[in-house]
Amino acid sequence: MQRLDEVAAYSVARGCGFAGLAIGTMMVGLSGDMPNALKAGGILTLLIVAVLLLKALNANKQPYKLTELWIMLEPDERPPQTMAQGIVSSALRRAYLRFARQYAFIAGAMLLGSLVLKLIRTVS
Repeated sequence: MQRLDEVAAYSVARGCGFAGLAIGTMMVGLSGDMPNALKAGGILTLLIVAVLLLKALNANKQPYKLTELWIMLEPDERPPQTMAQGIVSSALRRAYLRFARQYAFIAGAMLLGSLVLKLIRTVS
C-alpha cells in the first residue's frame, strides 16, 4: 500500500510540476509588474487546484489499467485485479487531494503577496 501511495504521489507530482513550470515561466514574463504576476500566478494555481479536485472526485471512474500509476508499477507490485480498481483509485485520490491542498496554500500565498504589494504601492 505504501508503494502505491509513493508511485501515485510521483505520478501526480510530475504533472503538477509541469503545470507549476508553465505558471512560473508565465510569471517571469510578467515580472515587470510583480503584483500582477503574483495575481496571475495565484489565479492559475487555483485553476490547477480545481482540476486536481475534479480528478480526485472522478478517480474511481477511471479504469485502473489506463492509469499512469498502474503502468509504473512492476507486475509483482500490482494488487489483485479483483481489488485493483478500489486500491488504485484510493491511492490516486489521496495524491490528488494532497497536491490540491499544497497548491491551494501556494495560490493563497501568491494572492496575498499580490495584495500586499499593491497596498505598499498605493501607500507609497
